[in-house]
This record gives sequence, C-alpha cells and structure tokens, in this order.
Amino acid sequence: MAMGKRKSHDQQTLFIPTAKLPQSAAHPFYAKLNEVLAGWKFDQFVEERCAKFYEETIGRPSLAPGKYFRLLLIGYFEGIDSERGIAWRCSDSLSLRAFVGYALDEISTEHSTISRTRRLIDLETHREVFQWVLKVLADYDLVSGKTVGIDATTLEANAAMRSIVRKDTQQNYQEFLTELAKASGIDTPTREDLAKLDRTRKNKASNDDWENPHDPDAKIAKMKDGSTHLAHKAEHAVDMESGAVLAVTLQGANLGDTTTVMETVIAATENLREVADDARTQDKLDERWMSEAVADKGYHSNATMTDLAEMNIRSYVSEPDRGRRDWTDQPDAQAAVYANRRRIRGVRGKRLMRQRGELIERSLAHSYETGAMRRTHLRHHHNIAKRLLVHVGGFNLGLVMRRLMGIGKPRRLQGLLPSILQVVFDLWSVLATIWTPLKIVTTGKSIQPLVCLAA
Repeated sequence: MAMGKRKSHDQQTLFIPTAKLPQSAAHPFYAKLNEVLAGWKFDQFVEERCAKFYEETIGRPSLAPGKYFRLLLIGYFEGIDSERGIAWRCSDSLSLRAFVGYALDEISTEHSTISRTRRLIDLETHREVFQWVLKVLADYDLVSGKTVGIDATTLEANAAMRSIVRKDTQQNYQEFLTELAKASGIDTPTREDLAKLDRTRKNKASNDDWENPHDPDAKIAKMKDGSTHLAHKAEHAVDMESGAVLAVTLQGANLGDTTTVMETVIAATENLREVADDARTQDKLDERWMSEAVADKGYHSNATMTDLAEMNIRSYVSEPDRGRRDWTDQPDAQAAVYANRRRIRGVRGKRLMRQRGELIERSLAHSYETGAMRRTHLRHHHNIAKRLLVHVGGFNLGLVMRRLMGIGKPRRLQGLLPSILQVVFDLWSVLATIWTPLKIVTTGKSIQPLVCLAA
C-alpha cells in the first residue's frame, strides 16, 4: 500500500452540496432513531409538557425541549458523562447535529444552556419522558411487565471525602483530629500523630456524623472495588422477558436494599399503569403485569416478603442462610417467607435466578459502564435523577433499535464491513480445514472418487 501524503487546501471549495457532506458511520443509526421518535411525535409531546416552563415573549434564546432531550440521549449512546462533553461532541459531529436538529449554519448549544434547561424543566417532566419511552417499547412488544427483577448499584458522587465536615460543629476532618489529639494530651500533634490516632478510631466515617457541604445527598459508602467514596445508589426494575428497565430510582448510598426496594416497586407499578392506561398500548402488557418480583438475597427480609405478599406480588428472592428461626407472633411473615422459599426452589425459580444475573446486570453495565455514568458530574438527587431518567431511557430506546437494526448503539456500526468480511473468511477457513479436496482418478470414460477424508 502506497503511503498517503497530507494535502494542503489553500483554495477552499465555495459551494458543497449537502448530500456530499461527510457523515460518520453512526449516521444511519441516528437517522433511524429520529424516525422512531418522529413516528411517536416526540417533539410535539415534549413541547406540550414543557410549555409551562418557557415564556412566550421575553427571555434569552431558549433550547427547544426536543433538542434538550436528544442531547441527553447522546450522552448514553456516545458514552459521554458530562453535559460539557455532550455539547463539545455535538458541535464537532455532523451526524449528531443532524440528529439533534441543528441547521448547517446554526451554532450548537453550549453546556451552560443545557444545564440551564435541566434546572428549568422539573423532575416530573423527565419522568413523563421516561414513561413515554416505555410506551414506545410496548408498541414494539418489548414490555410484558409480568415478572420484574430488581437490583441496585452505587454511583460515585461529584464530591470528595476530604471535603466532609461534622454535622454538629462543621469542622473538617483535619480540625476534628487535631482537637481529639489535644484532648488526649498532645499539644502540638504532627501528621504522624494524627494518622496514628485516626487508625485506632472506630466508626470514623459515619453518615450520622459527617456530610459533604456541597452535596448533602452524597453518602459515605464502600464501592464495589473496596474503596470508600461519597456515592449515590441507583436501583433498576427490569422486565425479565425483554430486559427493558421499567423504573429507575436514585437513593442514598447508605440505605440498605430492603429499605429502598418498595420505592422502586411502586415506581415500576406507576410506570406500567401509565402504559396500561394509554389507548395505544393498553393491550400490549401481560394481563398479570407486576405480579412477580425477582431479587438477590440482599433484598430478603420479613418486612419485604410481607409487603410484597400484601401487594399480591409473588416474590422470587434468594434467601440467606439464617439458621433455625423463631416465628412466634409472626405468622404473616412466616407464611410469606416459606412461600418465597418454596418458589425459589422450584424449576421456574431457579431459571429466574439465572436470568436475573443476565438481564439486570446487563442494564447496569450498559447504563453506567459503557454509558459512562459510573461517576456523576451533577450534585443533589433531583439533578442527578433528571439525567438518569433520560439516560436509562436511552438504554430502552437501544432495545428498539436492536429490534429494528440489530444493534443497540451507534458505535457497533464502526468497522461493520470488516467484521462481516472477517466472519466470511473465518467460515471459509473452517470449511477448508474440515474437508480435504476430492482427488479424482479418471479411468477411460468413468470418473471415480479416490479420497474424501476429514482433516
């Protein structure tokens, strides 16, 4: 292959047909996604919902609601964690500009306008957009709603542990340790003295005593890698048939799973009710929607089992080994726990336990690992929840795109042709190694096969 050389273009072309403008490999994906949004009149829907947040005659030039929500969807599909990164990426891509709806001569939106619009539109409107996406999924038969799996993960907060202060005295950590050292008899404690004193203390990072002044919603928690950070907790309710996320809630990272599960169950029930009440999708759900719940052993408790039984939800929750238990004065809890134990030991229960690890973990990985939301760049739960609802809504739209195009993210289109050629080459190589060529011996007018052996 001959080496290419960079060409200088001193004389720029005066006119370029728009049809000849270079498009990225992701352009067909976003064009198809816009068709889906237009088919369900997305822009008309969000403009009606957001009209009350805008002035008709006065004010600075605004960001249209349809453009705002598309920009947040780009955060999921392109794996961009911050609003600043979304604005930068959109200004640099013709495909993304076309998806959002910018004209060629129009300046794309700055990140400050995206942030301003997010603060302007309330959390309930973002939740309505999430429910609208669920209706689109239901129209493509991607929402059953009968069996719902629940799991949670931690998101690192946009706040540093070094900034935490005492709730009672507002002392920072260094000042607090210095005061303890002086109380123990060290008049001028050194850094080594403070470190030694800190190692011997118990419960030194309690959420009851400490908080971050910049983000009180962030709680001290241990992450999956064992490190300690200020964090938030995101909890998903997932359809166990299609993998669609039916609800996502944001809660304190210090709250246990048994404390937060009912809020997520209620949110999923409300979202499914919205889908069932819409004339376009009322016949799409299973008649027994929200009748089964699946979760790991972190969600198992007497209260959880009893609450689910009272809501007529059959529980499939893994039970930790607690040994022999005393059920005196707890007949309702005993009946709920024993019924759950019987179900998880059955064939269906074991199958749901296997699917739980596949479907629920997949939604968490796509949303927070490849979706780049493992660390938040916003503060306070109402701000993070707004971004989270649209972000997870992007994951759900990815399921629709996988149904229509076979891929759920635009990056899968990069290198698609070489991948297809590689598959063809691999198949040809396998066939060539399995079968040896036929050796044919010609005798007179007859042709006889001599050898046909497997390699």
